[in-house]
Amino acid sequence: MKISELKQTLAGLKAINFRLPDGTALPPHFHVTEVGLVTKHFIDCGGTERRETVANFQLWEAGDYDHRLAPQKFLHILDLSARILGQEDLDIEVEYQQATIGKFGLVFDGQNFQLTPKQTACLAQDACGIPDAAFALPQLQMAGCTPGGGCC
Repeated sequence: MKISELKQTLAGLKAINFRLPDGTALPPHFHVTEVGLVTKHFIDCGGTERRETVANFQLWEAGDYDHRLAPQKFLHILDLSARILGQEDLDIEVEYQQATIGKFGLVFDGQNFQLTPKQTACLAQDACGIPDAAFALPQLQMAGCTPGGGCC
């Protein structure tokens, strides 16, 4: 989800609900504790220099059971953060505390904001020398299993 999509969605809502990838609802008294610009500048395993920039929202909840974040308040927070985020329509990454800080993508399903899993990947697959099949099914390749082989 991009910032523009979030703003458009919030404008039409009466309440905000977030769900984890497993369907569990975040408590209704969550807070948006941070809105930030995160830039990752790195070199992949093939030697290519890369930059990724996202708008990062941190969701948090505590014992403040009377707190509810209204869509209008969230829009106000986004307006205040424009001087940090700039004018680019960035992808959104959401952080939420679990056993450790989890990073998620974000989609809207018509009723709820869904936190979506993020996965690691090799960005230089052609430079690694690993067969394409290993990228598609790493757990089968590493275990030595084959489809129909009876080991899985």
